[in-house]
Amino acid sequence: MVELLVALSISAMLLTAMLSALDSAWRSYKHTTESASTHVVSRIVMHRLLAMIRTGSDFSPYPADTTDPAQNPLATNTLEFVTEADRAAGNGRITRIERRDDATQPGSYELWLVYLDGATTPPTVTDQYPLLRDVREAVFVLEYDTGPRLRRATVDLTIEPNDFADIRTGLDTESPVIRLVASAGPRE
Repeated sequence: MVELLVALSISAMLLTAMLSALDSAWRSYKHTTESASTHVVSRIVMHRLLAMIRTGSDFSPYPADTTDPAQNPLATNTLEFVTEADRAAGNGRITRIERRDDATQPGSYELWLVYLDGATTPPTVTDQYPLLRDVREAVFVLEYDTGPRLRRATVDLTIEPNDFADIRTGLDTESPVIRLVASAGPRE
């Protein structure tokens, strides 16, 4: 009887250790997949933004005085421009990338793509949709030549990896963030 109790105790300890290891492996897997998935989506968005900057024109906002080093380069949370396709079509559509507050998560932002009809005064929104969620920071640093003509735009995004906000792994409360920084200039 004593041997049976000892065997059951050893089995219970081994099962507890195995379940603990399995739980830890699941949490690690979940954390890694969230980070990898968010990283891929963020990189796709960054490449798309850079392509739009390269083919864009008539960028704003721009500083009042491009020769003033306190105003140029300009750091902002929005970027507006006209794309190559819009110029070719002659439709006057303006593309805006902007950081918005996330209503579902205080202290978090979303990156939105907004299309405006430039033929109306003030321009009216024709279409809009979110590009990225769980954005901690989105900054556009715009460096202008005289004119003002955009010389270079630097996009600085900080994103929290979290694909499903309702599924928390409990691995850690402060997830490491993904930071993407890239620069591009218009081709013209």
